[in-house]
Amino acid sequence: MVRLKQRADFLAAASGTKVATAAFVLQGRWRGDAGPARIGFTVSRKVGTAVERNRVRRRLRDVVRRSAADGLRAGCDYVLVGRRTALSRQFDQMIEDFGNALRRIERGARKPGR
Repeated sequence: MVRLKQRADFLAAASGTKVATAAFVLQGRWRGDAGPARIGFTVSRKVGTAVERNRVRRRLRDVVRRSAADGLRAGCDYVLVGRRTALSRQFDQMIEDFGNALRRIERGARKPGR
């Protein structure tokens, strides 16, 4: 899993397709190259204290780690924006939400060669 770290990459992903779930918002964008899928995580201060934001970020990273082999497509950037409900949402439900969000992103994202 390659991580997004630069602000420009996060802003570019924000201009792509968005899918909202109860625990997070998944943003996806086709980069136009054949490189590996990259993923970034962000949690706003509105979510809570630093401890709560870090807990949300850890949960999101674990969700991606456990289900990334399924649907991350090469040449795409993904950003997960954490929400406060990620603190109390059942972990299995978050994994299911992530899989559904990836499928919805695939339908809405620009396909290679278009």
